[in-house]
Amino acid sequence: MSSREYVPGPAAGAKVRKEGERWTLVLVRDLRHPPARVWQALTDPAQLSAWAPFDADRDLGAVGPVTLSTVGAPTPQVSASAVRRAEAPRLLEYTWGDGELRWELEPIAGGTRLTLWHGIDRRFVSWGAAGWHVCLDVLDRRLAGEPMGRIVGADALKLAGWQRLVGEYAAQFGGESA
Repeated sequence: MSSREYVPGPAAGAKVRKEGERWTLVLVRDLRHPPARVWQALTDPAQLSAWAPFDADRDLGAVGPVTLSTVGAPTPQVSASAVRRAEAPRLLEYTWGDGELRWELEPIAGGTRLTLWHGIDRRFVSWGAAGWHVCLDVLDRRLAGEPMGRIVGADALKLAGWQRLVGEYAAQFGGESA
């Protein structure tokens, strides 16, 4: 399947946590691949460039500074970021712009349960959920040997089903975010 043929499935596996003014998007996805393989996809810059919404200037598998560059944005956004924790193959935490990301990998029968916590501006929670939904679909297919190409930024907005997906997440989150 190519990225042109891809239509995202229904909104699923996401929730929002609110603590005062702080919003965290939580996504859970079961992948058909072992944690070590998923870890490589989350940390290796070459693999990130195939599915993630940003490029990294180094491997994310070690603590320290990193530069993350958003892909597909109308204006390039380059963020001086930092990997705070990297405990292969189970826990990865880093900053990205004003947000914080935490990835947990848990072995399950037949693969890995991947949980992402993304500190995100409340105005973008539904868009963020939809964006990560698409990215994780691309990741899963890539790991299965069925690459379809990165779908981020303006390319994601052009997807058949994008507006539906954003609307479904907004409805799940109580319509408090766009």
